[in-house]
Amino acid sequence: MTDSKKTDDDTKAEDAPKKKPLGLKGGTLSLKTATAGAKPAGTVVEVRRKRSAGRGAIQTPDHSAPTTPQGNPPSSLENLTSSERDARAKALKEALENEGNTDSKIPPPPSKSSATEKMPTTHEARKAELEELLRIEEEEKSKAEVVDTANQQKFRESAPVPAIKKETERDQFKKPSRNPRDNDRRRGGKITVTQVLNNNFERDRGMSMAAQKRAREKARLASQGPKQEAEKVFREVTVPETITVEELANRMAERGVDVIKSLMKLGVMATINEVIDADTAELVIEDFGHKIKRVTESDIEIGIEGVEDDPKDLIARAPVVTIMGHVDHGKTSLLDALHETDVVAGEAGGITQHIGAYQIKVSSGEKVTFLDTPGHAAFTEMRARGANVTDIVVIVVSAADSIMPQTIEAINHAKAAEVPIIVAVNKIDLPDANPMKVKQDLLQHELIVEDMGGEIQCVEVSALQKTNLDKLVEAIVLQSEILELKANPNRDAQGAVVEAKMEPGRGSVATVLVQNGTLKIGDTFVVGAEFGKVRALINDKGEQIQEAGPGLPVEVLGLNGTPDAGDVLNVADEAKAREIAEFRANQKREKQAMAITSNRTFENMLAASHSDSKKTLSVVIKGDVHGSVEAIIGSLNKMTEDNDEIAVQVLHSGVGGITESDVTLAGASNAMLIGFNVRANSQARDQADRDGVMIKYYNIIYNVIDDAKAILSGMLDPLEREEYLGQAQIRQVFNISKYGNIAGCMVTTGMVKRGAGVRLLRDDVVIHEGTLKTLKRFKDEVKEVKEGTECGMAFEKYDDIKENDVIECYEIVEEARTLD
Repeated sequence: MTDSKKTDDDTKAEDAPKKKPLGLKGGTLSLKTATAGAKPAGTVVEVRRKRSAGRGAIQTPDHSAPTTPQGNPPSSLENLTSSERDARAKALKEALENEGNTDSKIPPPPSKSSATEKMPTTHEARKAELEELLRIEEEEKSKAEVVDTANQQKFRESAPVPAIKKETERDQFKKPSRNPRDNDRRRGGKITVTQVLNNNFERDRGMSMAAQKRAREKARLASQGPKQEAEKVFREVTVPETITVEELANRMAERGVDVIKSLMKLGVMATINEVIDADTAELVIEDFGHKIKRVTESDIEIGIEGVEDDPKDLIARAPVVTIMGHVDHGKTSLLDALHETDVVAGEAGGITQHIGAYQIKVSSGEKVTFLDTPGHAAFTEMRARGANVTDIVVIVVSAADSIMPQTIEAINHAKAAEVPIIVAVNKIDLPDANPMKVKQDLLQHELIVEDMGGEIQCVEVSALQKTNLDKLVEAIVLQSEILELKANPNRDAQGAVVEAKMEPGRGSVATVLVQNGTLKIGDTFVVGAEFGKVRALINDKGEQIQEAGPGLPVEVLGLNGTPDAGDVLNVADEAKAREIAEFRANQKREKQAMAITSNRTFENMLAASHSDSKKTLSVVIKGDVHGSVEAIIGSLNKMTEDNDEIAVQVLHSGVGGITESDVTLAGASNAMLIGFNVRANSQARDQADRDGVMIKYYNIIYNVIDDAKAILSGMLDPLEREEYLGQAQIRQVFNISKYGNIAGCMVTTGMVKRGAGVRLLRDDVVIHEGTLKTLKRFKDEVKEVKEGTECGMAFEKYDDIKENDVIECYEIVEEARTLD
């Protein structure tokens, strides 16, 4: 019973499926056969699960995948790692060798079937599985070889061949050991988890991209050869009146140390932050081979007038006409008559003129701007300040009175301004009118009218009867067409101040004639020594306008001060306008601080004529009678007609008292103002004192000639003549520490003066020429020592004197040259 029971139990135990518990062995997962108290027979197969590349999670098998006839899924062997496939192949080979041993149990490969499935263990299955493993191994090797070949080819094409470094024994010793099995797969680029954990791998990486770029750049530089030195660049260096050493070095693009060395060569010990003058900077710049360009404070005004206009942008503008003439010759009546020719004013019912300039539009459509008789003084002041406002001058001459003194002044002013002249013979309606006499008298002043074959237009008009006014306007328009007056309205405005005044409640108001560009409300401008911003523009009819184009006179409000007549207005940005106005104001204050009156004296004019090497003497002559004036002019011209070095220019001459116009003309031209038997009126005297103009009064013509001859003679270089004073003989030489060598002398001839020129004679040969430093009689310093007297003398910066030497004393006398 016992045996039969035991047999049944054993049979049941043998028929029951054997359990295969999982356990850890050597740190790896292994399948063990659960036998009662018996050691498992056969080979133990280790199974390692593959981790995912991304997160490292263990991949679980897919139980839904189909299996092969041998019990393995189609992709189970391919998903194994190389180490797992090697272990599986080794186990299969041992199993095939030990087929006779029935106790041998070959564990199945990992599959995606359930854990309870029993895998086939027949000879055919094991052999097929081994062949499959070998086939997969061959495919992996072929893939690795293809990848390795491609990588090597790509490396050879993109990177230069690095130099082969000879391997030393120490380097071989340091090289890590490799598994021989992975030697054929080390270039595949794939690394398993086991290889990473056991450090059993070696990745053969090529050069990085940065290293490849460095290698290519090094090869390119090596192919170019040695680097050539850069050629020195010579620059144009802008230098102000003073500049620091550092700034000078920066502008020359040189090292500061080199600049300091150059200064040391010149004997200037300067640090990098020290200031040097422009002359020293010029020497340094020339030493380095650069060119210098000097700038001064006045250069701030450069560019204020803007760039030159393109001829394509220029359009015709209205001419500016100034009407001048003698008093009571009909200037005001003619202006009033011209007012009525304005077709716009005629439609509006009249003109109310608010400012000293206005613009009319004639029937033909042209516009003409008239200056309301500024007078000779204002006209000359404008010319003296460089404001060429007038384009055409209309000189009004009465047909009954013909040429008068102020008419001649007007002609001279127009000639000096170099503007075309149109003669308007007025009052032709009077019974004693003689226009032909006027034309003949104009010949004396080099004005030849068209009727006599000249180029001066002459129009006979009557302002009272409004006769031939249209011909006068036509002559003005014709002359403007000849001049081709054009301007560019699309630019910053430029203009000239006709008059300026201070009005209560409005401040400084300037009447400006726009010459170029367009003046708009809000523009910032500079005019003379003043600046401002346009707050309002008022035209000649008292209307406020937004902008003023070329040729239009307007009143400008918004100045910070009152400018002078003739000052030029330029639109600029606020910062530059303030800077220019400040610079001009400083210049104006400096001129006022100087003694202008003393500079206009007769002696200073004589000195200035000599020092500045002036060759022309400008004069303004006024006399009581025409004959006296002509005699003075003839005498002045006679003095200079035989001398090519000097000349006399008579700017203006006339009969009558000296007026403000004469003072203004003399001041603007730096001329000599002569009054012969006439005097200046109170207004002219005040203006002369204010402007510093010197007026010379004469009643004898010879005195005028003598003073003029003295001024002209001062223009000539003086004659220098040596005058002999005397000589002395050296009797003994004394050496005094304070004065050096002192010569004890005896004056043998003439006299010796301190400060005079001396010559030292030795054996009748001049060995030194200079001046005396000291001259003493006993212990007293004396000015001169006469013949037969002993004295002590010392030379200036010379001590080589000996006994029996002779000292010769002389003086240099300058003699002025005179005209014959």
